[in-house]
Amino acid sequence: MWVKEAGVMIPFRLLAFCLLGVVAMVATGCAGKTGKAEPPGLSDVRPVADQTPAPVPSSQPSAPPDEPLDPFARADEGNGDEYDPWEPVNANIFEFNLKVDRYVLKPVAKGYDFILPDVVQVGVSNIFSNLRFTPRFLNNVFQGKLKGAGIEVGRFLINSTVGLAGFFDVATKIDLVTPEEDLGQTLGFYGVKPGPYLVLPLLQPFTVRDFVGYVGDVFLNPINWLVVPIIEVDNVPSVIEHKDRTTSSIIQLGARVGEIVNERSRNLQKYQGVEEATLDLYTAVRNAYLQKRGQAVRE
Repeated sequence: MWVKEAGVMIPFRLLAFCLLGVVAMVATGCAGKTGKAEPPGLSDVRPVADQTPAPVPSSQPSAPPDEPLDPFARADEGNGDEYDPWEPVNANIFEFNLKVDRYVLKPVAKGYDFILPDVVQVGVSNIFSNLRFTPRFLNNVFQGKLKGAGIEVGRFLINSTVGLAGFFDVATKIDLVTPEEDLGQTLGFYGVKPGPYLVLPLLQPFTVRDFVGYVGDVFLNPINWLVVPIIEVDNVPSVIEHKDRTTSSIIQLGARVGEIVNERSRNLQKYQGVEEATLDLYTAVRNAYLQKRGQAVRE
């Protein structure tokens, strides 16, 4: 089902997903700690340190019982004080994601890894990265990082031509690199606080701010409305016709699943080592993610 708003056709599924995030933002925070959580294994969860991080005393802001939690109340960025008022729910979703990875994604990734050599897997990863050039470029511009924006343009042109549509990352080989920017980092650059830590089914970890940025980057990528449209803009043509929504949905879903399987396949041994070496992976992954994102905003 599609919904039309201000001349833009937006898939009902995407609206529902965004509304889920909004509901999570205004939900009342759940205090308290959970027990030991099982380790995650989704491809979007990045490896963490081998040692379990030491528990951090909670200093979460308190609010009157009837007052909704402010999703952007967090004042500090990456200071080691993790803000996780929804931990009981997050931990349960985290365990669900782990089981999906263990019983579905990991076996598929093993078969994928057996069939395709490493050089092909790296090339596929490079292609997907190259296709996300536009959001990275725009977020450099939004933050006034014109040098970074210029480097992104150079990387895209070189990798799209000499690198055969991005299969080979030639730009990195000639040291044309810059930190990747996204809308979550842009919001942080302008002072928007991270908000609570958030775990959603079948997705990577977020903060509320980063989830808003994640959805925003979908709209910033012209592939989603010029090539394989999941967003319809009046009087703007696309490679696949807007009315052919089934084809667009199948291609988008297939591409996303393919990217996830490819990335999981590239990290089979690394993830296995992390799971075996860390006792409390929920805490470890959360802390590593928040520290990494805080550093990305500061850069």
